[in-house]
Amino acid sequence: MNYIKEYKDINTIKALKKLIDNVKLDRVYNVMEICGGHTHSLIKYALPSLVPNINFIHGPGCPVCVMPKSRLDEAVFLASLDGVIFCTLADMIKVPASNTSLEKLRANGADIRALYSPLEVLKIASENKDKKIIFFAIGFETTTPMSAVLIEKVLEMELKNVFFHINHVRVPEPIEALLQDKDCNIDGFLAPSHVSVIIGKNAYLDMAKTYKKPFAISGFEPVDLMHSLLNLSLQFKNKSYEVYNEYSRLVTNEGNLKAKALIDKYFCKADFEFRGLDVIKNGGLELKSEYDFLNAKKVFEICTNTKPENKACLCPKILKGLAKPTDCKVFANLCTPNNPIGSCMVSSEGACAAYYKYNRQ
Repeated sequence: MNYIKEYKDINTIKALKKLIDNVKLDRVYNVMEICGGHTHSLIKYALPSLVPNINFIHGPGCPVCVMPKSRLDEAVFLASLDGVIFCTLADMIKVPASNTSLEKLRANGADIRALYSPLEVLKIASENKDKKIIFFAIGFETTTPMSAVLIEKVLEMELKNVFFHINHVRVPEPIEALLQDKDCNIDGFLAPSHVSVIIGKNAYLDMAKTYKKPFAISGFEPVDLMHSLLNLSLQFKNKSYEVYNEYSRLVTNEGNLKAKALIDKYFCKADFEFRGLDVIKNGGLELKSEYDFLNAKKVFEICTNTKPENKACLCPKILKGLAKPTDCKVFANLCTPNNPIGSCMVSSEGACAAYYKYNRQ
């Protein structure tokens, strides 16, 4: 099968639209797509215009977007220290902290490196043994195994100059927090595909039954999404609350057991403050205590003074599905990818970035 051509086939999309129309939903249903990758695909291919009985609301599935300013301030503090090479994934560089950003700090001479792969840290550490290498780890369950592999390699190679600032977050806990929030009117979910490859279909079963909300684990291509929207439409019609696995070519019931075991080896659950959602119990991960010698928050005496969020920015509301980017007065005006005020405009998975690129009106 040609996964590029066949999953973008216009005739298939038209046929799926017809099937969705034939369901004849009785009202407009609110569907939250958890993953920022889904947001970009929906807007890029103008899929909302094909399904008028579904209102898409954008969720907290972008790890850069949900990062609270307090952790960004810690990143800035660590990156400012003498003798430090600060490493993170590229999207984090531009996100504004309280007083500056990693990008501006780098322009002023700090050694801050945007990595394509976490394993690049090994080469940097080996070539700079007189420096302290701090890896600012981010991401949902998709990228957490890569950080675990990096930790394992650092221990095997006996690298003494590598430290970790862990900011990995989990998907099930923020979904449940949204379901418990009376302000969030969510009828169903497009569940994230890449995260689901790791955590598996079964991770959503209890929430679907408990809160009576259907889930559809979906791929990113337009045919993937239309198949998933057809299933959700049928579930709305039939008042069923199942977890549909459209992405079964990669997602299993249990997920990737090897990756999950590796995560459990080095990390434990921890409360995590999500931008817009406050502190979520067990919403994130942290290094187990036996690895405190690798933990940058334990090794370095971090001192920050976090300022409140910019009141003009609607990122917190957008991440809860309570606003769309076009509701924000500074969107595509004062806030652009080259001058981001909020994190949703910075990240390649951010909702504001998707609207700016594909649908500014």
